[in-house]
Amino acid sequence: MAPERLIGVSDSEDEEQKNNAQTAPDDAIPIFRARAIQPTSKYEGLDYDICENELWDKEQLTKDPHLKIKKDFARWIVSLFIGILTALVGCAIAISIEEISKIKYSWLQQAVRLNINHGDLVMPYVYYVIMNALPVMIGSLLVTYIEPVATGSGIPLVKCYLNGIKIPKVVRLKTLVVKAIGVVTSVCGGLAGGKEGPMVHCGAVIAAGISQGKSSSFNKDFKMFRYFRDDHEKRDFVVCGASAGVAAAFGAPIGGLLFALEEAASFWNQSLIWRTLFSAIVSSFTLNLVLSAYHGLENFTYHGLFNLGEFEALPFEYFELPIFMLMGVFGGLSGAFWIKINTSLNIFRDKCIKQKWIRVIEAIMVAAVSASFACLMMYLINDCRPLGNDPTINPVQLFCEDNEYNAAAALWFQTPESSVRSLFHDPPGSHKITTLMVFVPIYFFLSNITYGLMVSLGIFIPCLLVGAAWGRLAASFLALGFPGSTFINPGKYALIGAAAQLGGTVRMNISLAVILVETTGNIWFALPIILALTSAKWMGDYFNEGIYDTQIKVSKVPFLHWHSPNKFLVTKANKIMSEQVVCVRMKESVEYIVNILKNTSYHGFPVVDQVDDINRNSGRLRGFILRTQLIVILKRSFFEETKRFWEQKISIEAFRDEYPRFPSIDDIKLSNDKLAYKYTINMEIFMNPSPYKVHQATSVPRIFMLFRALGLRHLVVVNDDNHVTGIISRKDFLK
Repeated sequence: MAPERLIGVSDSEDEEQKNNAQTAPDDAIPIFRARAIQPTSKYEGLDYDICENELWDKEQLTKDPHLKIKKDFARWIVSLFIGILTALVGCAIAISIEEISKIKYSWLQQAVRLNINHGDLVMPYVYYVIMNALPVMIGSLLVTYIEPVATGSGIPLVKCYLNGIKIPKVVRLKTLVVKAIGVVTSVCGGLAGGKEGPMVHCGAVIAAGISQGKSSSFNKDFKMFRYFRDDHEKRDFVVCGASAGVAAAFGAPIGGLLFALEEAASFWNQSLIWRTLFSAIVSSFTLNLVLSAYHGLENFTYHGLFNLGEFEALPFEYFELPIFMLMGVFGGLSGAFWIKINTSLNIFRDKCIKQKWIRVIEAIMVAAVSASFACLMMYLINDCRPLGNDPTINPVQLFCEDNEYNAAAALWFQTPESSVRSLFHDPPGSHKITTLMVFVPIYFFLSNITYGLMVSLGIFIPCLLVGAAWGRLAASFLALGFPGSTFINPGKYALIGAAAQLGGTVRMNISLAVILVETTGNIWFALPIILALTSAKWMGDYFNEGIYDTQIKVSKVPFLHWHSPNKFLVTKANKIMSEQVVCVRMKESVEYIVNILKNTSYHGFPVVDQVDDINRNSGRLRGFILRTQLIVILKRSFFEETKRFWEQKISIEAFRDEYPRFPSIDDIKLSNDKLAYKYTINMEIFMNPSPYKVHQATSVPRIFMLFRALGLRHLVVVNDDNHVTGIISRKDFLK
C-alpha cells in the first residue's frame, strides 16, 4: 500500500519463510501459535530488552572499572559525528539539486525565449517533459531495482524502527546511497516533493552505521564501539540521527528534538535527550557553516536546507485569531481529504501495479504530467508583472511585454522550496487571484499522485507549497472584502496556510510549531501558528489519522501507539495469547533445536524444567532464549559435551560479533556424523533467567503498557503454578 513500501518483503525473505514452513521429516514439531485468528503482519520486533544472562553478568564483573566513563564518552563522540555527517550528506544533496536546477531552468528559459519568438509552443513543452522525465527515470530505476525501501520520505519506516519493528534493510548503507541520489533526481525532475523529509531517514541510517563500528555491506569490522552492538543501544543513536536530519532540513535543532520526542522515539531517558539535542545542534551548525561558505555568506545565515529567508516582523491583530483558526480548520479538512485519496490510490497501486518496470513507467508519466500542467498554466494564464518584484532566478517573459515576467511560470521554473519562499516573501499583488486559484488544485493533485511513486521524496514541501498558495489566496480575498485594511499581509497568511495544510496532513503540533518558528525566526508569531496547527489537527483527526500513521496502519505493522485500543478494554491475556508454545528444556538436544529452528520462523522460546520429551510444555518457566542465540550456539559448537574446549574462553562478544546480520539455520553446517545430533545444549548460561511474564488473567491494556514502556518483543504467559500457558508478541495486538 504505502509509499514507504512498508508491506513488501524481499524475495529472499519470502523464500526463507517458505523454507521455514516445511514440515520436518524426522520429528513432529509443536505448533507455536494455535488460534482461530492469525496475526496478519509480516513484520517482526526488535530485541530492545537486554538479556541479563550469565555471560552478561560475567562481563559486568570483569570489565574495566572505567568502561562506563569510556562508553559515555563514546556516546557523545558518536553523537557528534552523527550530526556532522548528517549535515554533510544534506549539503551534498542541496548543492547537487541547486546546481542541476540552475542548469535545467536556465536552459529551459532560453529554450522558451527562442521558440516563443518564432511562435513555437511545442518544442519548449517537449524539452520540459524530457528534462523532467530523464532524472526521474534514473531515480526510479535505482529505487525500484536496487533498494525499494528507499522510496518515499522514510519517516514512517524510522517511526516503526524506533517503536521496535524490524523493517528489513531500513538502516543499510545502500539505502542511504539510493535515498540521497533518488532525492536529487526526484526534485530535479520537477516532481511534487522535497528533500526535507528524507533527511530524517538519511540521519537514521548514518546513526545506525556509525554506532556499530563496522560495515556489513563492505564486510569490514573496525573493532570500534563493540559494546553498542545490540538493538537497545542502536535505537538510541537512531533517535539522534532522526533529530539531526530534521535539524539539517529546517535549521531547527529544538524542533528536531521535539520531532523525535513527538513522532519518532518511543523510549526516552534524560541522557538521551541531551545527546539528541547535541546531535541536532551540531547538524544545524555544520550545515549552516558549509552552505553559508558555499553561497559566500559572511554572517552564516543559511540555517537549513529549507531556507525561508529572513522574515520581517509579522504583527497580528487579535480579531485575526478566529481567521487563523478557520484557516486551520480548512487545512485539517484539506489534509484529511488528501490522505483519503492518497491512501486509496496507493492501495490500488499495490494491488494492480506489481511489475517493477510499470512502476518506473508510472513515475516517468507523472513527471511528464507535471511538466504538462506547468506548460498549460504558463501558456493559458496571462499574469504579467514588472521585473524586479520577483526573486526568481530565471524569470520567463513568455507573452509578456519587455521588462515583465510571467508570474504563473515563476511558480514552476524553480524548485518547490524556492516557490514556497517566493509565496512567503513576494510583495502584495505579485500573483493574480486566477493564477493561485488554478495552481492550488493542480499542485494538490500532483502531490497526491506523486507521494507513492517508486521514488525518494518527502511530503513536507508540497504541503507547505499548497498551503502557502491558498493562504496567499485567502489574503487576496480579504483584501477585496476589506479594501484599504493595513492588517492584511500576504506573507503572513501564506505562512498560516502553509502551517495549516502541513498540520492537517502530518498531524504534528508541538514539533511543527517549533520548526516553523525556528525556520521563520518569528517567535512573536508563535500563537497564530499554534492555533492554526491545533485547529488543523483536531479537524483532521475527526476523519482519519495523519499520513504517516495511516500508512503504518494500512500496512498492518504491529505498531504500538501511546494507548491500548479500546477493543481490548476488558480483554484478558488468555484471549489473545498463543496457546501452544514451543518450549525448550534446560538441557536440550541439538537435534530438537535444529528441528524447531528449521520448521518454525519464531524468534524466542521459553526455557522450562528438565522434563521428558513429550511433555516440554508441562515444565515450569525457567528462562527465555532467542533464536539468534541458538544459531550462534550451533555455529560456535557451544555444546555441553565439548564444554572443556570453550568454557574458559566464551564471552558475550561471541554474540555481538554476529550482530546485526545473524546467519540463518540453513547456513549452519553441522557434522555429518549422526552422533553430532546427540549432543546437548545447556541453556543455563545463555538464556535470560528473568524474562518478563504475566499471569493469564492479566488485562490486555496492562500488557500493552508493558510492551509500550519496555519495548518488549515477547511476553510469556503463565498460570498459578508458573507453567507456560501461552506467549504474546506485539502482533497479537492486531487481532
